[in-house]
Amino acid sequence: MSNPTPVNEIIGNHPSMVELKNLITKVARSKVSTVLIYGETGTGKGLVARTLHEQSSRASHLFTEINCAAIPGNLLESELFGHERGSFTGAVDKKMGLLEVSNGGTVFLDEIRELDPIMQAKILTLLDSRRFRRIGSVQEQSTDLRFIAATNKILLNEVSAGKFRDDLYYRLQVVSINIPPLRERGDDVFVLVDRFLKKYNALHDAHFTEISTAVKEIFQQYRWPGNVRELGNLLERICILEEGEVITEKHLPSRIIREANGQSAMIPDNTAGSTGHDDALSASDYFEQTARFQKSLILQALKRSAGNQTLAASILGISRHALRHQLSRLGITP
Repeated sequence: MSNPTPVNEIIGNHPSMVELKNLITKVARSKVSTVLIYGETGTGKGLVARTLHEQSSRASHLFTEINCAAIPGNLLESELFGHERGSFTGAVDKKMGLLEVSNGGTVFLDEIRELDPIMQAKILTLLDSRRFRRIGSVQEQSTDLRFIAATNKILLNEVSAGKFRDDLYYRLQVVSINIPPLRERGDDVFVLVDRFLKKYNALHDAHFTEISTAVKEIFQQYRWPGNVRELGNLLERICILEEGEVITEKHLPSRIIREANGQSAMIPDNTAGSTGHDDALSASDYFEQTARFQKSLILQALKRSAGNQTLAASILGISRHALRHQLSRLGITP
């Protein structure tokens, strides 16, 4: 779960990427202990998390990545906190958890939205107290870690739907980093093409050096629902299966050509890796649009409740304390 090797470089010259890299540097060097990363599937949330670690004073310690969607809650608790011998069936030996092993470093909780309610509560307590107990132990231990969480969904929507704890949401939202989707990064797609071709030519003994003018136009028009990961996978498949020096239209899946020509509405897309979140927000407009959306939700709830804040909080699915915090932050006078 840890990656001791140097991280790959975050690639891109688009203003949103320059802004992103500057923000990463600033946050990495700060003392902030909790960071939340937003980004569609395939935008590179794991790479951003590793870069935050590598540029921080914690770089000499472990970076530990945990996919919250891949590990059931009961197993995740044991992985994180560890357990004492005999604490449950199958616990034949004492086990140190990742919080102990990674002490002084960084823990990356990917897809944190997928945590079950019990683990959400335990993570909240951990973030607040910086203390934990192994399963089956009565002795508390302290931990010195930076926690980075990531999600491909807007968590406030999950809070409103009752799927994510509002108090954990506000605890994670100390500093948030928003990764722009590839379709909003302009000519960065060609910078990435050059980098991927160099990598996969060397790896697979291929000889592609450029893409044709027609393919450039297709790449500019295509929306890249799988983002950078989709582009990389496409170019690697071409380097493995095709021959030549120039990538042309004949090397591309017909689906990509059709969608780039505006025909996607008529043709179903079942491509693996597609997120379906084509309306996700870019780094530059995320905060402004989210604030407007939050304000609209709150005003509607206040109207429905005739100004009763307790009832409005109930309608929104958050606590009254959280509602009062939002009223103050958004400048709403009840």
